[in-house]
Amino acid sequence: MAEAMMKHVNGGLAEKFGPVFDPTAVVAEPVPPVVTENGHELKHKTAEKEIVLGKNVHASCFSVTEPEADDEFTGDKEAYMAGVLARYRKTLMERTKHHLVVLTGVIVSGYPYNLDFDYGALAQLQHFSINNLGDPFIESNYGVHSRQFEVGVLDWFARLWELENNEYWGYITNCGTEGNLHGILVGREVFPDGILYASRESHYSVFKAARMYRMECVKVDCLISGEIDCADFKAKLLQNKDKPAIINVNIGTTVKGAVDDLDLVIQTLEESGFTQDRFYIHCDGALFGLMMPFVKKAPKVSFKKPIGSVSVSGHKFVGCPMPCGVQITRMEHINVLSSNVEYLASRDATIMGSRNGHAPIFLWYTLNRKGYKGFQKEVQKCLRNAHYLKDRLLDAGISAMLNELSSTVVFERPQDEEFVRRWQLACQGNIAHVVVMPNVTIDKLDDFLNELIENRSTWYEDGKRQPPCIAADIGSENCVCAAHK
Repeated sequence: MAEAMMKHVNGGLAEKFGPVFDPTAVVAEPVPPVVTENGHELKHKTAEKEIVLGKNVHASCFSVTEPEADDEFTGDKEAYMAGVLARYRKTLMERTKHHLVVLTGVIVSGYPYNLDFDYGALAQLQHFSINNLGDPFIESNYGVHSRQFEVGVLDWFARLWELENNEYWGYITNCGTEGNLHGILVGREVFPDGILYASRESHYSVFKAARMYRMECVKVDCLISGEIDCADFKAKLLQNKDKPAIINVNIGTTVKGAVDDLDLVIQTLEESGFTQDRFYIHCDGALFGLMMPFVKKAPKVSFKKPIGSVSVSGHKFVGCPMPCGVQITRMEHINVLSSNVEYLASRDATIMGSRNGHAPIFLWYTLNRKGYKGFQKEVQKCLRNAHYLKDRLLDAGISAMLNELSSTVVFERPQDEEFVRRWQLACQGNIAHVVVMPNVTIDKLDDFLNELIENRSTWYEDGKRQPPCIAADIGSENCVCAAHK
């Protein structure tokens, strides 16, 4: 079986910028204005860094204008729309140049999207309205669907996480957040009086789920790496021994890329007196859930362990061009959530009603092209290049951290917000991060590093400002500020 699962090879190609692309023709986006109320600026400060609460998109939106004739476009109207689309495409190409996961140009982003894809073969399907209503495993009355692709993708992930086809249920979600909402909802339905436990560095969608479902939620402290602190977890479990536990386990946290130790979480539950019939574990593997199976010594995510569900994003490491995700749970759990819908001639067990029927086709296409062996090569390259980035940052005197199982490099936040915006960096307090994704070359990393180092020399040249100490965020051993050199 292992040989059969490894039979596909990676054949993906990145789109090339055409010769007509003129980056100088793209108008740079202005710094967004500060929203005001009664003459007072509305800003939220985090570690002295300002978050602008709003940019008035109406100032730059593409207006919808009425055609001159009721039933047909005039030549002027066609020219207007063609011009809008051409300018928009140039904007997309310019912004993509400054995204670390690259097509051809420069790099960088703190947002984990894999832009290395070529889905030209699927263009022939774009004029169909493909809608996967209801349960993926039950054909509804609507005939223009892609369930045959959806179930094929779900079977692939079920094999990856070691669950037999007749023992799982799942569907292609609209994003990673929906996967978390669904997994936690299943846990809540299995244990209506259960308490949700999640580390403080869990994705915001986990806490959104708690609010939406009116669940009692206990935030668990983290280690400096961002991994859940199981000592604190145990203390909080013992405070609530009378209620079942619903646990969110992070397979890669948002900011630091930390991977919670699933085995230690299960051990902590057992040591605290929680038998398997009194807890439900949802694994949020948005980005690293697909990378962990190919990392040596990584905690194994498997349904052979007492977990209830796993979700991943399809537009991150996989590289689907639209937001989507995969959610897998045990068949035995889904009945508590589902209900029959007569007019669909199907069963409702998903969060949303209508689902994007194109997404499963894109996922199916790239899984077939890359296969397990292709993903394994991409994971190894991501980790290798992430270590290179971290080492070069430290060599340049820039505080940086990289978790052992991660491709997320955390470093000191650049002082210039224009630089942050230009490179689309994700920041929190005094730290920023870059998520190294497939097809990032050493040359492209060097381009970003050289520009960062050059700009940094001007930020601190007068001696009045010093690089921030971020030991509290990444540990003193990774901080190279004046106090920790």
